[in-house]
Amino acid sequence: MFEAVKNIFKIEELKKKILITLSLLIVYRVGCYIPTPGIDTFALNRFFENLAKTQGQTLLGILGIFTGGALDRLSIFALGVMPYISSSIIMQLLTAVIPALERLAKEGKAGYEKINQYTRYLTFFLCVVQGLFLAMWLENPNNFQGISMVHDPGIVFKFITVLTLTCGTVFIMWLGEQIQERGIGNGISLIIMTSIISRIPSSLYQLYLLYSPFDASKRQIPVTTLIALLVLWVLVVMAVILFTQAQRRIPVQYGKRVVGRRVYGGQSTYLPIRVDMSGVIAIIFAQSVILFPATLATFLPKKFKIVNFLQTLLQERGLWYNVIYVALIFFFMYFYTAIVFNPQEISNNLKKYGGFIPGIRPGRTTGEYLDFIATRIVFVGALYVSLVAIFPNFIMRIFNVPSYALASFFGGTTLLIMIGVVLDTMKQIEGQLMVRHYEGFIKGSSLKSRR
Repeated sequence: MFEAVKNIFKIEELKKKILITLSLLIVYRVGCYIPTPGIDTFALNRFFENLAKTQGQTLLGILGIFTGGALDRLSIFALGVMPYISSSIIMQLLTAVIPALERLAKEGKAGYEKINQYTRYLTFFLCVVQGLFLAMWLENPNNFQGISMVHDPGIVFKFITVLTLTCGTVFIMWLGEQIQERGIGNGISLIIMTSIISRIPSSLYQLYLLYSPFDASKRQIPVTTLIALLVLWVLVVMAVILFTQAQRRIPVQYGKRVVGRRVYGGQSTYLPIRVDMSGVIAIIFAQSVILFPATLATFLPKKFKIVNFLQTLLQERGLWYNVIYVALIFFFMYFYTAIVFNPQEISNNLKKYGGFIPGIRPGRTTGEYLDFIATRIVFVGALYVSLVAIFPNFIMRIFNVPSYALASFFGGTTLLIMIGVVLDTMKQIEGQLMVRHYEGFIKGSSLKSRR
């Protein structure tokens, strides 16, 4: 692996791509510290810190992780790339259910660019709506125990906030596209991973305070707990890497065709079906749905019984919380797979090009067979994602460590994103190395990306 890293800097083009990528990511991180005008950033940051310690993990906390702390300071990048991610997911789902968009997606590069343009329009709309609601939320001191977060509330503040946050997200989209075209890796994914990694030093500092090495009277966790957490983290990372790359390979045989004097086909290949077919989409949707009521409850008066019920049910990470969380993950895994994986279409394409699965009749029977396989693989994938998602809850209960100190390490969403993006980026770099006859990261083998 060290030899592969050394070989990277021997290739001028690859070295240039990596330096461009790092430079643009630094620009993004600098922007996360530029405040939006008219906000008391110190008071707002303190509010989010107290919210994380008193209420545990909320939807605002998840958004704070994805924005690298920009939401906590309400910087110009406070919305992050989440509006773009939401728009991309919405367009992907609409493409599968709206015939006009489905035909557009099959037109190749021109259709892709048109759908990407629609995605940008939808992103702009979501930024305006989210920015407006965020400005209205900040203007109300009752949401912050009577503390005023805005120096001069009014229509001017709303306009400036919406304009600033929308431009910030559009600029992030541009950075992602520049990384995609001029750098290495998926730009948007690398920006999200950078945001998550930026929270790790803060989590390490919280663990340091809990351990308190220089004052035993303030120590809340022993050194054995830290060692156990480190060992568990390594094991979890290894398991996530294994399942991220796991796939079921269905053998496919192509028959021979004689065209003139040439013989085509006759080769054997395979159809890969990933275990975790939805990636992080299922766990993000499930987490958003289950955390939204609890987050909403924190801003409602305590006199409502429904508030106490939601906080008791969803914030204590108890049995019902885990049951609902797992059920949502299973639902979104099967729902997303049903949208993006069409067994009958795959079967028709195989039949069209003379391919067949050995022992399975082409056509409808092949589609039913693929659906049979995919249904069971999705169950295994949903079980794996569920275990990764609820594992932090057991860690907190067993070792009595607060969630804000472990979210960056054991959080299911953060782990899946970081490991998946790292694997994809390493795969692209390895491809560049092997094209130029260099050894990859793993001697005698090659990495498999998520795609």
